[in-house]
Amino acid sequence: KMVDPTLAEMGKNLNEAMKMLEDNQRKAEEENEKKYARKDIPGPLQGSGQDMVSILQLVQNLMHGEEEEETSQSYRLQNVGEQGHMALLGHSLAAYISVLDRERLRKLTTRILSDTTLWLCRLFRYENGSAYYHEDDREGLLKICRLVIHTRYDDYTIEGFNVLCSKQPVIYISSAARAGLGQALCNQLGLPLSCMCRVPCNTMFGSQHQMDVALLDRVIKDDVESGKLPLLLVANAGTPGAGHTDKLGRLKELCEQHNMWLHVEGVNLATLALGYVSSSVLAATKCDSMTLTLGSWLGLPAVPAVTLYRHEDPSLSLAAGLTSSQPVEKLRALPLWLSLQYLGHDGIVERIKHASQLSQRLLENLKNLDFIKTSVEDELSSPVVVFKFVQEYSNRDQTSHAAQASTIQHPIISNERHIYDTFNQWLGEQLAQLVPASGVDVVELEDEGTCVRFSPLMTSAGNTPCRQPLVKAGLCCHHIHHSHICSLVLGTEIQDIDQLVDCLKMKIPVLTSTLQLREEFEQEVRRTVGLLYIEDLGWPGLGVVRYNYHSDEKNDDKQEKELEKINTELLKKLNELESDLTFSLGPEFGGQKNCVYIGMVTEDLDVSELVETIAATGREIEENSRLLENMTEVVRKGIQEAQLQLQKANEERLLEEGLLRQIPVVGSVLNWFSPFQASPKGRTFNLTAGSLESTESTYVSKAQGTGTTPPPTPTSSLAKQRLPGQKAFKRSLRSSDGFSETSSISHCDDLEKMDQRPPALSPSQEQGPLETENPEEQKEAAQAQTNTEDTHSDKSPPDCAKGEEQASER
Repeated sequence: KMVDPTLAEMGKNLNEAMKMLEDNQRKAEEENEKKYARKDIPGPLQGSGQDMVSILQLVQNLMHGEEEEETSQSYRLQNVGEQGHMALLGHSLAAYISVLDRERLRKLTTRILSDTTLWLCRLFRYENGSAYYHEDDREGLLKICRLVIHTRYDDYTIEGFNVLCSKQPVIYISSAARAGLGQALCNQLGLPLSCMCRVPCNTMFGSQHQMDVALLDRVIKDDVESGKLPLLLVANAGTPGAGHTDKLGRLKELCEQHNMWLHVEGVNLATLALGYVSSSVLAATKCDSMTLTLGSWLGLPAVPAVTLYRHEDPSLSLAAGLTSSQPVEKLRALPLWLSLQYLGHDGIVERIKHASQLSQRLLENLKNLDFIKTSVEDELSSPVVVFKFVQEYSNRDQTSHAAQASTIQHPIISNERHIYDTFNQWLGEQLAQLVPASGVDVVELEDEGTCVRFSPLMTSAGNTPCRQPLVKAGLCCHHIHHSHICSLVLGTEIQDIDQLVDCLKMKIPVLTSTLQLREEFEQEVRRTVGLLYIEDLGWPGLGVVRYNYHSDEKNDDKQEKELEKINTELLKKLNELESDLTFSLGPEFGGQKNCVYIGMVTEDLDVSELVETIAATGREIEENSRLLENMTEVVRKGIQEAQLQLQKANEERLLEEGLLRQIPVVGSVLNWFSPFQASPKGRTFNLTAGSLESTESTYVSKAQGTGTTPPPTPTSSLAKQRLPGQKAFKRSLRSSDGFSETSSISHCDDLEKMDQRPPALSPSQEQGPLETENPEEQKEAAQAQTNTEDTHSDKSPPDCAKGEEQASER
C-alpha cells in the first residue's frame, strides 16, 4: 500500500489519461470532423478553467481529429505497454520530485543516477564507466568531442578557438555513418567542415562495409605531418544502414598509437547484454565511450539515450557538460531508472535475445530462397538482416557477371542496377504493407543499392508478464492480452517472420516473371506500329507504353491534347478488361505524361496479345475520334449545300408561278380562278452518305427510306477464344496429353453431331421432293431413304457408337 497519497493519485491519473489517449475503438464518423471546425479555432481562456477530462479530450482530438482517413491508422498512438507507462510515470515523478527541498533532492538524484549508471555498466560490460543521459542521441557524441578538445588543448578554457588555429583538430568518421552526423558535429562545435574526415570502407580487399584501417592509418599520418591534430574516431558496431561492425580491435590499437579517442555507436551494442557475444562486438567494451539507445531496443517511450565513457578528471567532464551540478538535470535518468527496475536483468536480456532470435530465424529462411541475397558479413552476431532480390543468370558465369557488375559506368549494367533498385523498393513496400508487424523498411546502401532491412531491435521487443501488484495499484496498461502479456511497439513474433517469408515466396515469382518479360515487352512494343516504348527505370512493372497520334496538323498544343485524350481513353478501356494486370497513369511525381503504366505480371502472360490489344484499342479510339470529326465536317458542308439548294428552289418557284402570283391580293384571286399545281420538292440529308437527297421517293412510297448501310465501327480484331473463367492476356498452360485428350473428346462430339444431322442428299434428291401422285411410289421412296440412313449409321466409328450407347443408358 502506498504511503504517499500524491503518488497514488498520480498513478491513477496517469492510468486514466493513457486509457483515454489509447482508446482507438471509437467510430470513425465521430473522429473525422471538418478540418476547420469552429471548436478548433483558438479562443480566449475560460475564466473558470476546465477539468482534466475535457483537456485530455481536447488533446486526443488534436492527435487524431485532423488526420486523413487513409493515414490515420499509421499515426495513431502505439500501445506502449506497461513498461512504457513506467517510463511515462518517470517524467511525472521528475516534475513532482523537483519541488522537494534541496538536500532531499540532492540525495534522491544521486541515488537514482548512481543506480542507473551501475546497472548499465554491468549490463553492457563497461567497467568503471560514467554515464551521460541525453534526449538527442547525437548530443552524447557532441559532449564527448568537447571533452576531448578540453583534454588535448590545455589552454582551450582560457583562449578558446584561438588555440585551435595552431593545430587544427580532425574528427574521423566512417563513410557508412548516418547521414549528416559530421556536419551536425561541426556546426555545434563551431568547427569548419575541413575538420571532418570521412574514412572510406574497403572496396578491393576484405569487407565492403567496414572501415579501411590501413587507409585510415595513412590519412592520420598525413594529417600529423601537415600540422593537424587527430582528435577522435567514430566507429560503428552496427552501421545505421545494414548493421555492419567495424574492426574495433584494430581501430582501438590505432587510436592508442596516435593518442586518439575512440567512440562506438550502433545497434549491435545491444548484444553485449547477452551471454554469448561475438569477438568483433566484444571489443567495443575497450573503447573510450559508447552511445546506447535503450528506448528503441527495449520499446520504452520517452527514455533518454545513454553515453557511457571513461575519464579521470571530473572537472573536464563538468566543463564539457557531461556532468552537472544541478540536481534537476540529474532527474533525466528517472524514467530509465523506473523502467530498468520494472524489467529486471532477465527481462532486458530476454527482449534483446528475442530480437536476435527473430533475425536468425529470418536469416535461415532467406538462405533457402532463390533469388534472395543477404548482405551482412557477420551474420550470426548482427541483429539486423538486410536482403535484396537478385536475378540469377544461369547462362552466364557468375564470376564474369560479378566482374561486369563492378563496372558501374557501363550503361547496360547501370540500367540493370536501377531496375533492381526499383524492384527491391517495390518488394520492401509490399512486405511492409502485407506484414506490418514485421517492421521491415527499405534502405539505400552505397555499394549494393536498394535493399530490404529487418531490424527488430528498432521496431520490436520481447514480451513480459504483467506484474499483478502494479495492476492493483492502477499503474498497468489496460490493454492486457491473454495470459497477461503486453506487447511492445510492433510486437513482432515468430509467426510474423513466418508470414513474412511466405509473402516473400509469393512475390519472388512475380518479380522474376516481370523481369524476364520486360525485354520481350519492349521488343514487341518497338516492332508494333503506332506504339512508343517509354523507358522508365524507376517504374516497378512490365513497362510503359504510349499510343502515338498521327496528325498532319502543325498545332502542337492540339496534338498534345488529342494524344492525352486518346491515351486516357485507352487506359479506361484497358482497365475495363477482365485481367489480372494493373494499368495506371504512373507515379504522381516524376512519371511520364500521356502514358500507360503496366504493373507486375505473372509467367503466364501473353505479351504479344497484350501489345496487340493495346495497339488495336488505340487505333479504334483514334478512328472513332476521326470518324466523329469527319462527320462533323460533313454535316457542316451539308448544311451549307442545303441552304444553297433552298435558295435555288425559291428562285425556280418564282419563275414557275410568275410575278403576279407573288402579289398578296392578286395572287389569291388568281390562284382561286386558276389553281397552280406544283409537285413538292423536298430535301433530306443522309448522314451516312454525307449528301442531300430528294424526298420524291418518300412521297411516292409513303415511307422514309433507310438509305445506305452505315460503315461498321472499327473494332479490335483480337476476338481471342478463351476458356471459361480464363482472364485476358493469359497463355494456356495445358500439357500436351491434356490437349490431345480434349481434342479427341471434342472430335467424337463433332462426329456425334454429324450423325444426328440429316443424311447427305443425292443430286437427284437435291432437286426437291419427289413429284409423284402414286402412293405406292412414295412408300418405296421412303423405304429407300430409311435404308440409306441405316447404311450411314453402320459406318460410324466404334468409339463414338459406344459413347452413344453409354449416353443412351445414362
